[in-house]
Amino acid sequence: MSEVKQAPTTIPWQHRWGRQPRIAGGAALGWAVVQSIVALACVWAGTSGTTVGGDQPPVGLAWFAAGVAVLGGVSAAAAVRGHEGRTVRGLLWAACALSTVTGFSLLMDVVGLLFAHGVDNVAAAVLHTLGLLGAVLLAATSHARRPAICARCGTVHTAVVRPHPSHAPRRVRLVAYGGILAFVPYIGMKMVWALGGTFAGISGAELLRISERNGASGVWLTLESWGVDGTVLLAALGIFLLFGLIRPWGQIFPRWTLGLSGRSVPRWLPLAPALIGATTLVPYGLGGVGYLALVSMGAASMRLGDSPTLQDALLMGWVGHVGFAVYGLALLTASRSYWLRTRPVC
Repeated sequence: MSEVKQAPTTIPWQHRWGRQPRIAGGAALGWAVVQSIVALACVWAGTSGTTVGGDQPPVGLAWFAAGVAVLGGVSAAAAVRGHEGRTVRGLLWAACALSTVTGFSLLMDVVGLLFAHGVDNVAAAVLHTLGLLGAVLLAATSHARRPAICARCGTVHTAVVRPHPSHAPRRVRLVAYGGILAFVPYIGMKMVWALGGTFAGISGAELLRISERNGASGVWLTLESWGVDGTVLLAALGIFLLFGLIRPWGQIFPRWTLGLSGRSVPRWLPLAPALIGATTLVPYGLGGVGYLALVSMGAASMRLGDSPTLQDALLMGWVGHVGFAVYGLALLTASRSYWLRTRPVC
């Protein structure tokens, strides 16, 4: 009988995050403490009439964030103490999902910082950021494992062996193509306005005046004057990212990447923005679709804003939220496929 090799007592630092629950759980526990303090401060400020950055903190969101922090902190503390059963992992994933809801509109805050007058509410933006950070840390804690002996070679792996670059499965590619097609109407709507046309009762010139009135940034206004919409550029980057997740060149830098050609793409490079985008767009898009459905049935009211009619406001809402929801789901599906296809092998 062949002798089983002994597992090393230590593993490289790059493996510890994914394998050591104490590291990931400790970070998640620290996040829970910080979010609890920030959320309770927002509750106090909102109920006492104190403003943050000129805006009153959202009390409802703050209470929700505080509850998520408590749930995440308790489950992370259990993971740190060595409890790795299904109950703890279930609580971690539940807290992760709720934390994702807390940060659902972070992407909109980023767009506002880049191209508009800034975020709509400073306290809400902070809670959105903490919510998405908590989702990442809780997912990492749930995924963490203690060092285990490989069933094939009898050791704890101390070197990363990347698999050969591969396409995503056909079903995943079809889902990705569907997400891209769902984004086309949104891109078309934005380009019509950027080129001076009229859509949903609003002309490009009128939209430019609205942007100036709302304090849009110089970058945004310059791009609009050139016939380019900033969100279209972000959508193009999102489509590029989605292709990278399903194509082999997302794992090995292709020839057109000067100086990097032939090198392995770090897994975090596409996965980090993909997961941030998915966890933001999916709840934002699905929540918007549900709200628009209620408005269409007459079960909820909707502010028209700058839209001339309710039908125009609904049209813009459907184009945007359906595109966000479907693309976000496609991005989530492609990210999972990329994660599985790039796992180190024995």
